[in-house]
Amino acid sequence: MTTIYILFYISFFILFYNYAGYGLLLFVLIKIKRLFAGKNPQTGIFEPAVTLIIAAYNEEDFIAEKIANTLALDYPAGKLQLLFITDGSTDRTPDIIAQYPSIQLLHQPGRNGKTAALNRAMQQVTTPVVIFCDANTLLNKEAIRNIVKHYADENTGGVAGEKKVISEDISGAAATEGIYWKYESFLKKLDAELYTVVGAAGELFSIRTALFQPVEEKVILDDFVISLRINISGFRIAYAPDAYAMEAPSYSIEEEHKRKVRISAGGFQAILMLKSLLNFFRYPVVSFQYISHRVLRWTLSPLSLPVLLISNIILVLGGAGIFFYLSLSVQLFFYLGALIGYQQAKQHIKSKLFYIPFYFLFMNLAVYQGFFRFLAKNQSPAWDKAKRNIA
Repeated sequence: MTTIYILFYISFFILFYNYAGYGLLLFVLIKIKRLFAGKNPQTGIFEPAVTLIIAAYNEEDFIAEKIANTLALDYPAGKLQLLFITDGSTDRTPDIIAQYPSIQLLHQPGRNGKTAALNRAMQQVTTPVVIFCDANTLLNKEAIRNIVKHYADENTGGVAGEKKVISEDISGAAATEGIYWKYESFLKKLDAELYTVVGAAGELFSIRTALFQPVEEKVILDDFVISLRINISGFRIAYAPDAYAMEAPSYSIEEEHKRKVRISAGGFQAILMLKSLLNFFRYPVVSFQYISHRVLRWTLSPLSLPVLLISNIILVLGGAGIFFYLSLSVQLFFYLGALIGYQQAKQHIKSKLFYIPFYFLFMNLAVYQGFFRFLAKNQSPAWDKAKRNIA
């Protein structure tokens, strides 16, 4: 039974550390860091020339609103270049963009994926800073300013913006997706204060143009790979919570499932591509953050869930103490809540109480599916326009 006890405690520790312990440890480390850190120097107005790249695929229903939002951004017009790339779009998206002379449009009929489109767009960039933004998001007016101010620090090679899930639906899937991103934002804030954000989200992020490395066209998570290669180059990714991209939640649980599986497949691909970041001796702080925040979530955490449950059942059947009875009860209630949440999701019943355990298991099951899709190499790098609830 000793082996079963060991499996139970190891799986429990991995899950606790991944979803709570890492955040607590960051909090403590940052408190210690603040004891020895000096005050951040105040900087004046910093307005480098910027190119904003927006990749759009079949967004004719939303692109006019996106353009209006982009043209309203608060930044000197002479220092902001707008570049939309619509490769592969088969609707009126390129035609709508072409009506605006202040916007540079890149379009070709062939669809080779978002990564290929971004590589092509980067060949047109002449400004020292480039910002990437998704076409199905809206930015706050000060987003550009709030991103570029971080480049006053020469050690900053990139900046991660914020993602906000906006919906009139405050319960069910929309609320749970929002809770997840709030938790991610909390970890980003702590990560950035310790040293660096670990992988920027494609909704809104920026890099120094000189640090861009063309991304292999089969890469699934282009934003993740681009930003972590900034870390490999010896620079940090800053966090700009006051620069945010607003996005509607997924249209349905099926759409969210598709997205999660794709992200998981891309995560395994990225772990192999960025294996040098697993070297603690070469990248001590970045490796610690990368493994704790990302690698564990895509590898050991999903495996720990069944190990924890099965080992707990064996220990209870073997007459283990009251602690194991309580832990098994908690797990069974959690899985029961997830099952109820799944049934409610199918029936479009809105209940945050049961949707949270369902969403948690839903994310971890998507990792398994993403892993098998990665092994089968049948995850296309081409991006599909996700259906979103437009409130």
